[in-house]
Amino acid sequence: MYSYKPEGVCSKQINFDIVDDKITNVSFVGGCNGNLQGISRLVEGMKVEDAVKKLQGISCNGKGTSCPDQFARAVNSIILHR
Repeated sequence: MYSYKPEGVCSKQINFDIVDDKITNVSFVGGCNGNLQGISRLVEGMKVEDAVKKLQGISCNGKGTSCPDQFARAVNSIILHR
């Protein structure tokens, strides 16, 4: 299980697993519960590269980042360190 502390967003922590290059067990602590449950379900079983491509760069209210973008950054940081 990986944990990531997002910056500049409402969520306080993102937890997830990567198994066979696929994302599983995504959960967000804090943030917009319904939206983040939706994101978690949508990326479940998705290839890591596909999830990063779809979610990176999304901005929330002009913040320059968002919970989906922070998730993409979290996953990308794990990939870079494997």
